[in-house]
Amino acid sequence: MPAGAIDMEKLEKLAEVAVKVGLDLQKGQDLVMTAPMAAAPLVRLITKHAYLAGGGLVTTFYNDEVTTLARFQHADDSTFDRAAGWLYKGMAEAFGNGAARLAISGDNPMLLSSQDPEKVARANRAMSTAYKPALEKISNFEINWNIVSYPNPSWAKQMFPELDETSAIRKLADAIFAASRVDVADPVAAWKAHNAKLAERSGWLNGQNFASLHFKGPGTDLTVGLADGHEWHGGASMAKNGVTCNPNIPTEEVFTTPHAYRVEGTASSTKPLSHQGTLIDNIQVRFEGGRIVEAKASKGEEVLQKVLQTDEGASRLGEVALVPHSSPISASGLLFYNTLFDENAACHIALGQCYSKCFVDGANLSQDEIKAKGGNSSLIHIDWMIGSGAVDIDGIAQDGSRVPVMRKGEWA
Repeated sequence: MPAGAIDMEKLEKLAEVAVKVGLDLQKGQDLVMTAPMAAAPLVRLITKHAYLAGGGLVTTFYNDEVTTLARFQHADDSTFDRAAGWLYKGMAEAFGNGAARLAISGDNPMLLSSQDPEKVARANRAMSTAYKPALEKISNFEINWNIVSYPNPSWAKQMFPELDETSAIRKLADAIFAASRVDVADPVAAWKAHNAKLAERSGWLNGQNFASLHFKGPGTDLTVGLADGHEWHGGASMAKNGVTCNPNIPTEEVFTTPHAYRVEGTASSTKPLSHQGTLIDNIQVRFEGGRIVEAKASKGEEVLQKVLQTDEGASRLGEVALVPHSSPISASGLLFYNTLFDENAACHIALGQCYSKCFVDGANLSQDEIKAKGGNSSLIHIDWMIGSGAVDIDGIAQDGSRVPVMRKGEWA
């Protein structure tokens, strides 16, 4: 990493926020962390703050872009239908024993763009299948978990190809710090105030108890039925272990669970989706009975079609989220090629797995009960953006009356 490219004082604040706000790591609680090798400076600071907070054992698994590419370039074809199941079983066991989960994102989003999309799809499916027991403990909020980001040089150059590496890293770092609210004197207090605003929005939506949401904008005329007994959340959430965490840093969304069989109409993406090394742009889909029956894209359509074929739930929705067009990430004008950031620039929907957290008394519902209420199940969960300054949203009440929720991308 070039000297002086990253403000180390702000990086330290990001580490502190990850531990205190993102995880609220408990005394004696173990932590399982994953990160790109380039993010080692942030890993070290998070590890320090985890131990200062009285945390238990911190264990980090690193990934490396060069060795990832080596697999796709040289590995035997048969290996693409396999994954390190023993590793994911170990993670599931750790989470079952109460460990917290922290992921540092920052890999080059286009790393696999020139690799065989069939091999990429097979490898992703094998990994998703192996990881499911661990992922379910996260998506069901059995544990406190968090994702933060680090300005990996390859990611920075993808975003700012016209700049030299040092300048690109500095610009991405500053964008991450601003979006993560660590460029202020007291980031922990700033997050407390932000969480209160998101909770107020969620509370209003829960009070309305809409039957569905109607999105209307260029290329979009979509009615998203909401699951029976759905519950809106945003910002901080209490996990089943009783710990209140902020899963995503940054976050600007309030979100809930759609009904997997009650989505009708058309939707068009308002930002490109960067998925496993492929940029999928100008997505246009049509829903019938909750399922995507027609899908196209001007770029990356082959990958989109493979995603939709992952399993039965991959072509249905597992999340709908509302984000004002004036959010700080939207206002930055940047495309991050990273869903953690880009989803917080616009209202979005997610293909695949729902969150059991987004049901009233979700912690005590079985998978069968969640399914009966309309919750979706899948190996994937992929967010893509359908909101902009040209999109209006109405809430449709249980009696069929309409309530303005957003006008021109802003809260009504």
